[in-house]
This record gives sequence, C-alpha cells and structure tokens, in this order.
Amino acid sequence: MGSTATWGLVTAVFAASLVEFVEAFTIVLAIGTLRGWKSALAGAALAIVALAGFTVAVGYALVTWLPESALQLLIGTLLLIFGLQWLRKAILRSAGLEALRDEDEAFREQSEAARRSSGETRFGFDWYAFVISFRGVFLEGLEVVFIVITFGLNADNVPLAAAGAVAAGVIVLIAGLVAREPLARVPENTLKYSVGLLLSTFATFWAVEGLGIFREGGESLAWPGEDLALLALLAGWFLLSRLLIRLLPRLARRGPGGSVPSIVGEETS
Repeated sequence: MGSTATWGLVTAVFAASLVEFVEAFTIVLAIGTLRGWKSALAGAALAIVALAGFTVAVGYALVTWLPESALQLLIGTLLLIFGLQWLRKAILRSAGLEALRDEDEAFREQSEAARRSSGETRFGFDWYAFVISFRGVFLEGLEVVFIVITFGLNADNVPLAAAGAVAAGVIVLIAGLVAREPLARVPENTLKYSVGLLLSTFATFWAVEGLGIFREGGESLAWPGEDLALLALLAGWFLLSRLLIRLLPRLARRGPGGSVPSIVGEETS
C-alpha cells in the first residue's frame, strides 16, 4: 500500500477512534463521578478485554474464510454504509438541520440517569455503574474495532491500524485525566465529517476492487493510477458533501413544516 493510502489509513483510524473514545470517556466519567470509580472502571476494563477478544476472533475468521476480492467487496460495502452514516450526520449538522453534539449535555444526561437509578450491588460492584460503563465502552469500542479490522485487513497492516486507535485512546485518557471534565472542546463534528469522507473514500475504493470476485478467476479489479485514485474519490465525496450542505437548508425551507423527512432522522450521537 502506497504512502498516500497509508497516511489516509492512519488518519481515518485515529480520528474515528478519537470521536468514539471521547463519547465513551464521557459515559465513564459521569458514572464514576456519581456512583464510584471502582465499578465504573471495572465495567470499562471488562469491555476492553471483550473488544480485544472480539477483534482477534473476527479478524481471524475473515482472513481464513474469504478470498481477497470477496473480503474487499464485503468490507468495502459494510464500511461504505458505516461511513455514509457518519457523513450524513456531519452534513446535517453543518447544514444547521441537526444540533451539534454537546459533551457537557451528554454528561449531564448520564449524571441525571445515574442519580435516579437504584443502588443494587452484585459481586461487590455497584451493578448500575458496572453495566452502564461496560455497555458504553463496548458499544463505542465496537465502531473502533470495526474500523481497525476493515482498514487493517484491506491494507494488510492491522498493527498500524491498531496503533492509530491506541494513540487516540491514550490522548483522550491523558486529556481527560488532566481536565477531569467532559472533553467538550473536541471538534466532534469536524472530526466526524473528516472521518466520514475518509471512510466513504476507502470503502468505495475497496468495494470496486472487490467486484473482481464476479469475473473469471476472481482477481481483484485494479483502479487507474492505483492508490492515487483515492485522491480523486476523496475529492468527489467532498464536493458532493459541500453541495448537500448548501442545498439541504433550501430544501428544508421549501418542504412541509420546514423539514427534510427523507434525509433527517433521529440524532443520538
């Protein structure tokens, strides 16, 4: 894989992981502050162990069972769906049709839920704190794992992809320990927009290569210019996104009730 694609891989994995780790940190911080750090950290630690096992199992299964072109088509298609979800959220926020995520508000919501919950204890842990921390870290971590596996396998460099994710996690942890408050200053929408562009770009590249599974021999298709085609795809996705950011507010004003129901959905993260 050329240097252009390699830097794109590291950037995409790092930025995506940064967003997910910030959201996971907000959950653990709220639970730990109000319900106790022992149970919150135990839940987070167990989630990390589970994610590591899941990563190894899924990565091994994909490499063992699928030929290269089929792997590219499967991962490219799934990653495109995933990337377009990120891009959609960022476009709607940039167009003013959805509110930006507020880590301070997310922290307040988690804190209020923690105050209202019961204080049931199991195995020496505050069960609510343990479960919420586990669930939050595991669900946010699944997205990181998915990105690490897809980028790592297609680039034949899982360690590099994993290193990008680990670096993001370390930065969030250090920043959180220093600030001791929600990391509200992280430009979450800018990161989500950038990551959505990168994921969609790589996904399109790999999915088209994987279409070679349908031709005789099953060899992957080759792009003109090889890895340089990534730059053209990135430019294409960027121009399309900027066009949508300009057009969607106008469509919303013209639509029934000033909304775009076919595009705007429930926003949760």
